[in-house]
Amino acid sequence: MDKKGLKYIIGAIATVALLMVIQYSSPKEINWTNSYVAKHKIPYGTFVLNDVMQNLFKDKIQQVNIPPFEFLKENENISGTYFFVNNNISFGDTELASLLDWVDDGNTLFIASENYEEQLLDTLKISTASLFSGLDNIRSHKHRLVNPQLASKDGYFFNKEDYVTYFQEFKTDAVTILGTVTNMNNDNTEIEKEQVNNVVKTSFGKGEIILSTFPKAFTNYFILKDNNKQYTAGLLSYLDDSRTIYMDNHYKSGKSVYTSPMYVFLNTKEFKWAYYLALIGVVIYVFFEGKRKQRAIPVITPLKNQTLAFTRTIADMYFLKGEQKQIAEHKIAHFLEHIRSGFYMNTLKKDDEFFTNLASRSSHRIEEIKKLFSLIAQVEAKNNLTDAELQKLNSAIENFKKKSHGK
Repeated sequence: MDKKGLKYIIGAIATVALLMVIQYSSPKEINWTNSYVAKHKIPYGTFVLNDVMQNLFKDKIQQVNIPPFEFLKENENISGTYFFVNNNISFGDTELASLLDWVDDGNTLFIASENYEEQLLDTLKISTASLFSGLDNIRSHKHRLVNPQLASKDGYFFNKEDYVTYFQEFKTDAVTILGTVTNMNNDNTEIEKEQVNNVVKTSFGKGEIILSTFPKAFTNYFILKDNNKQYTAGLLSYLDDSRTIYMDNHYKSGKSVYTSPMYVFLNTKEFKWAYYLALIGVVIYVFFEGKRKQRAIPVITPLKNQTLAFTRTIADMYFLKGEQKQIAEHKIAHFLEHIRSGFYMNTLKKDDEFFTNLASRSSHRIEEIKKLFSLIAQVEAKNNLTDAELQKLNSAIENFKKKSHGK
């Protein structure tokens, strides 16, 4: 490899190494995925919520990892609060019916979700709508708790979404408003006319149902930011701490357990860069090794020229059969073809002009040419030839060829 090529290679390796150092030393990118998984410490996980509830409610917390339908079927005599939090919760018809029957027996259903299925809303005679932040990319909402004992004068701000879901209509008097939300202007003042309800409580049979359209109030990011934990604590105060609280871990957008081995590599900084280095090394090896070595070229044996062997075979066949006449005829025909192709002469008419031209072109005297063709005429006239006559004809023709080629 020349020096110029070596400089390019060193420059490329140095550039890749520099980029890797910069990337390795840069802060880890924040994962804003809507997870809501109890074990996740990412912004929208619920690790802090579960830790807080374990401290607040002590031995009253029970984690549920199976669908509600299965859990209620296996535990028919349980009572307390079933707690759901996720950005989207959609029960099956049979599952929803079993949950509502359980609530009707005097239990509490707590759901925090941005989206609700129509069957649940129709059953409770409630409808939802969306409140957008408005123009100029305003992305700030102020949340409040209605209860004066839980309310905050300044409210609780959240600026990570450009719209919120709220409860629009209540076709029943059994609904109690627990929380509101409103948009904020550029000067950080609220738009009073856009204040809507996003946390409600309604009675259902002997029990009650609490619905919130702001599940992010229970995420790590919201609870740990400023004094937002007071808002979350206010919502949790509606739970009965004398009864068991069943924390749902089934309806979660994130995965509590990752089965892919690549997840370990790509989510651990050291393993991830070891993986990238291995890939880069393989690419470099293939690039340079491919240039150094070429694919082996197979040795192809050329075809042998069998013309001479074939001619000898045919000649031997004639000779063994004693067919000297046929051999002589082939020899004469081949000689005449040699004259036509080598000296560009017509061999049909063999007169003095033909002899003169052939002699001048083949470096022979006319007498020699006439003598050769006289011998040929004698052979053609005979019906049978001896070996000596055939050899004499062959010698005469070969001597002509040698002298005509200057040998």
